[in-house]
Amino acid sequence: MDRRSFLITTVLGFGALKALGARHLDGLITPIDYELAVIKGGDIARNVEAAVESVGGIGRFVKQGDIVLLKPNVSFPNPPEWGTTTHPVVIETVADLCAGAGAKRVIVADFPMSRARMCLQRSGMAELAASTRAFTFVELKSERHFETVPVPGGEEVQELRVARLLAKADVFINLPTAKAHSATGVSFGLKNLMGLFWERQPFHQKYDLHNAIVDLASIMRPRLTVLDATYGLLTNGPQGPGKVEQLNTIIAGIDPVAVDAEACLLAPWNGRTTDPDNIMHLAKAAERGLGTLNLSPDLVFRKEFG
Repeated sequence: MDRRSFLITTVLGFGALKALGARHLDGLITPIDYELAVIKGGDIARNVEAAVESVGGIGRFVKQGDIVLLKPNVSFPNPPEWGTTTHPVVIETVADLCAGAGAKRVIVADFPMSRARMCLQRSGMAELAASTRAFTFVELKSERHFETVPVPGGEEVQELRVARLLAKADVFINLPTAKAHSATGVSFGLKNLMGLFWERQPFHQKYDLHNAIVDLASIMRPRLTVLDATYGLLTNGPQGPGKVEQLNTIIAGIDPVAVDAEACLLAPWNGRTTDPDNIMHLAKAAERGLGTLNLSPDLVFRKEFG
């Protein structure tokens, strides 16, 4: 898979390498190549490691010498306990796993909505970036960080300016958080992709937002999604403050639509039960063949640590 493979929707097979040992697991799971893992427990790092291990281990996705791009959500100037941003422990753990698998370089990047310095400080991203050598953080803050690419078959957009880092990376891993959203119902993995392109305002003002998100997802497919539902923002998303529930859950998966569909079932987002079929951008993504809303149960690994 070449460095521009993010423009081609692919589904990984099962015959992949196993991961290096994850330090927090202590034999508590038997790794099998599942397509989706839902892990619950009080230790965030262990949840992440168990989830990744259950879908085949980091070696299924990252090989020796790879350049890896991680995309968390650090778009708002809030602490992780508000549920609006990806928890720093999730970012650090995935970066450590990638480094342990032999990645040549791990890059963490996002395009904060506003007040970027405050976003990075309050989300814990600035402190994490300063304290680790496992990754390099890149703030996507000017047009020079983006390049124009076509959107074949786009219903709302025919081209977009996306982060140049996508073309440089061998592996793209999405690290969204789990929260309600005033415009799209929920904001999980597919919505998190909006932090990797330049012209976000027209998505909300000019285009059908749901179709535009699917257009974006059609050219920007992560090899792995690790969704952080440690704290779920159940109301007043995406920025908060709102009602937060400590869900203590990590969902990891190969199919980004299936990850989002599973996240819909974790809590009553916006005060009501959320059927994935009723989230328009998820339903449209499934219709356009970008993933499924209904994974077979034998492809899903579930575990709750005491």
